Amino acid sequence: MNYRHAYHVGNIGDVLKHAVLARLILHFQKKDKAFRILDTHAGIGRYDLGSEETLKTGEWQQGIGKVLAADLSPRAREILAPWLDVVRAENPDGTLRIYPGSPLLARQMMRPQDRLTLTELHPADFKTLSDLFAGDHQVKTIHLDAWLAMGGFLPPKEKRGFVIIDPPFEKTDEFEQIAKAVIKGWSKWAGGTFAIWYPLKDRRAINRMHQDFKDAGIRDVLQLELRIARSAQDTAMMGSGMTLINPPFTLGDEMRDLLPELCEILRNTPDAGWSVEQIIPE
Repeated sequence: MNYRHAYHVGNIGDVLKHAVLARLILHFQKKDKAFRILDTHAGIGRYDLGSEETLKTGEWQQGIGKVLAADLSPRAREILAPWLDVVRAENPDGTLRIYPGSPLLARQMMRPQDRLTLTELHPADFKTLSDLFAGDHQVKTIHLDAWLAMGGFLPPKEKRGFVIIDPPFEKTDEFEQIAKAVIKGWSKWAGGTFAIWYPLKDRRAINRMHQDFKDAGIRDVLQLELRIARSAQDTAMMGSGMTLINPPFTLGDEMRDLLPELCEILRNTPDAGWSVEQIIPE
């Protein structure tokens, strides 16, 4: 599966990923002390929904497009507000033309004391990303392989924060690479939070990754899933999951409140579904 961000921006996977990302940031802001976010596969940061890549798929219409058009319950509006406020701020005339990727969402939510490290390996994407944040002293952009970043930049000097991992899934061993990098990162920063996004296409690979975490002694692992239909390795992506190590204690309950409503908004078939599960206890 090729998951270069520009082709899939704003889709059903981004709905889950960015809703969770915003909640993570809010959690870390409950204390005045600074924290750092490491985004290992940053992409370009800001996306034009009229670009050639985005127009080729139009996936945002089944994701953020549906969410913005929905009549949300008060609870869902409360949980989604940090993310959707940033999306609306990028589109002040009310017409959705720009979508903020994870780096821009994080940057727009950060306080003056917080810091953001972005790594991106694709040369053209890195150039766009570095131009976007040029001169911003709170953001560091680095042209580097994500797995090297996991080994070299942890723990951060702030000692607080989280890593968001969202690889392109271009390689057949991507889940093995994630497991190795996360275990190495966790061994250096056992108190850090790690948030891993992935498509729901290869259940065996997902389960193996979780078993690797358990075998390494990692504790407190939460799994979130949201799908609009069932998918497999030979079908289009119809859902995604996130695995979180050391998640905020409030996140599970927030997602239990939110995901059923998102599932109804986004569903394509009766096979749509969601789950929130503590797969490894504290």
